[in-house]
Amino acid sequence: MITLTDQARTKIQKLVNVKGYAGIRLGVKTTGCSGLAYVLEYVKQYEPDDTTINYAQNEFCVLVDKKHDVYLQGTQVDYVRQGLNEGFEFTNPNERDRCGCGESFRV
Repeated sequence: MITLTDQARTKIQKLVNVKGYAGIRLGVKTTGCSGLAYVLEYVKQYEPDDTTINYAQNEFCVLVDKKHDVYLQGTQVDYVRQGLNEGFEFTNPNERDRCGCGESFRV
């Protein structure tokens, strides 16, 4: 199961409400020196292969393509601000290691 911190939930809910999206889709893509990188995209509709997790009294959903589920099980998504930078951070218990720049990971 994927979990969201309060900060991530608040940020996603705000963006979903403003833009009229149904929710977000989490996944991974092949890239970088370690092999995989996280992908987060806002979506207006569901796909047949999506696993759906409802949040905020069903005001938005987190969707995960079933083929990416194995990589994301147990992941926590947070939204952090550090100085002028802000964005989503992923804490994934399945990660074996990350590349030096932190952009990709291996399971």
